[in-house]
Amino acid sequence: MNNIFKHHNPMVGIGSMLSLLAMGMLLLMFSSCNKDEEEYFTEPFIRIATETGASRTVVKSDVRNVNTYYIYLSSTPLSANLEVNYEVKVGNGLQSGVDFELVNKASALTFLPGIYNMPIRIRWMPHRVDPDKDNTITISLVSNSMNLTMGYPGPDHLQRELVIEKTN
Repeated sequence: MNNIFKHHNPMVGIGSMLSLLAMGMLLLMFSSCNKDEEEYFTEPFIRIATETGASRTVVKSDVRNVNTYYIYLSSTPLSANLEVNYEVKVGNGLQSGVDFELVNKASALTFLPGIYNMPIRIRWMPHRVDPDKDNTITISLVSNSMNLTMGYPGPDHLQRELVIEKTN
């Protein structure tokens, strides 16, 4: 009579399990190396960006919108008001009242304690632009009452300015 049961060597099973375990550990180790690590800043700073965090954006020439851009404060809670001054530079291809209108008339915003973002609003008007001209609005952070870093900390000061381009 034939033996219908195969002989099972328990050492082969343990070896296979150890191999699978080792491969799994290597896979976890290499996949964790590719994860984006969060970067934390210890010094307070202010920056300007779109709602999605971009420092450059495009507005189509046929749009009729009020778009909001933000100055963000990254800090522990402040005990006093923070005044942030900004500058708006308009390229030679755009005209106020024809292509856009600044809803915020002042060139400064005040952060009260507990407030971490403040809006700058621009009303965009439908008007075709000359593609050979500078059709940008650049909003730059120029100073603040607490001498905080403007833009992300580091040599490049990313997001110290926001560039908005109007295109056909």
